[in-house]
Amino acid sequence: MNISTALKRLNSWDKQGRFIFTRADLAKIFHEDGPRAFKAGLQRLVADEILLRPVRGVYFYALSQSQGDDTIELIARALRRGEYNYVSLESALSEYGVISQIPVDRLTVVTTGRKGEYPTPFGTIEFTHTKRRPVDILLGVREVGRPLKLATAAVAWRDLKRVGRNTHLVNEQELALHG
Repeated sequence: MNISTALKRLNSWDKQGRFIFTRADLAKIFHEDGPRAFKAGLQRLVADEILLRPVRGVYFYALSQSQGDDTIELIARALRRGEYNYVSLESALSEYGVISQIPVDRLTVVTTGRKGEYPTPFGTIEFTHTKRRPVDILLGVREVGRPLKLATAAVAWRDLKRVGRNTHLVNEQELALHG
């Protein structure tokens, strides 16, 4: 792939609001290249800082006009694509205002995929595994206009206790107000 073709395609995707890609996504975008040419082209785009790698296997289009506050959630979604993922634990409780400390550089996500911690330039993504069934997960989350769903306050509290996290920072009176 040459740089000008790559920029045209990446700009086209960016206009649609897409600027986070997995390696598999990029292989589909540049499908006419053979595996060796694709690998070399990808290395060139990274070397030229057109694509940045915030975490292994995920690429960020550096010239994007679409990026915003939800970039870290898009990276999290790309890391666990095909799994059920939702913002919970300290991140969710902080959004509800029931936890006394706000996690500034950390996003806590509950997933049906594997657990793990991923430092990125946008903050650290912490995945905690759950064995809950998809139907049970969907009953305890809500759409909030972002890439990942948000746990209800009650579910985030239950998740926090289930994984054995520090619960003394939670204001239970405030939690009760969020039902």
